[in-house]
Amino acid sequence: MTGRLNVIGIGPGDPELLTIKAVRIIKGSNVLCVPKGREEGTSLALSIVEKAVELDGKEIIEAYFPMRKTKDKRGSEELDVKWNETVEAINDKLTKGIDVAFLTLGDPTIYSTFFYLYEKLLEAVPDLNIEIIPGVSSINASASRLNMSLGLGNDRIAVLPANYMGDLQTTLETFDTVVLMKVNKVFNEILDLLSRMGLVENAKCISRAGMKDEKIFENIREIKEEELNYFSVVIVRK
Repeated sequence: MTGRLNVIGIGPGDPELLTIKAVRIIKGSNVLCVPKGREEGTSLALSIVEKAVELDGKEIIEAYFPMRKTKDKRGSEELDVKWNETVEAINDKLTKGIDVAFLTLGDPTIYSTFFYLYEKLLEAVPDLNIEIIPGVSSINASASRLNMSLGLGNDRIAVLPANYMGDLQTTLETFDTVVLMKVNKVFNEILDLLSRMGLVENAKCISRAGMKDEKIFENIREIKEEELNYFSVVIVRK
């Protein structure tokens, strides 16, 4: 019997936002696969989970997922090699009947690192035994921390990675709520557009929602671009 791959959303950063199911499965897993943004760095997901679950004795498989702009599910040749190594490591455990828990920030189905690997895993294990466990997304956590409703009644909501803005003005004109993720590198462009559209007062920003060093910006005009990071979100609510 092959093992099961449990893909677990661990929430945005606050260990108290892990679901009961997530904690139960992590506790029962002897092998954890954890993504990290730098090869020489540590896993943020792992650092969050270890505040809620005792991890002594568990085997850790590290998977390298750089936090950089990419539209293609497949990375460079070098990254493909890294991802193939991760697939092989996971498959080795599964074929031995060992369950693996793959930890991912937020919710696994929303801009998750896991799905970069999913097709490769299916190629290697066509009958993959998998369960995806939802988690609190950074979108929901950000809106909650900002005391904002994302939508009521027939409101229309758009969620965009800001580094792929495209025609953002049309999106802002069309939707009632626009959630812009990963705004750090294009924040000044966003602020300029919101100013021209008269929407600055409708926007709030949060950086690292749910984490220890969380920052909330009620007035986005006061933000300096260097104060933001990869985990920064702007929500515009008309």
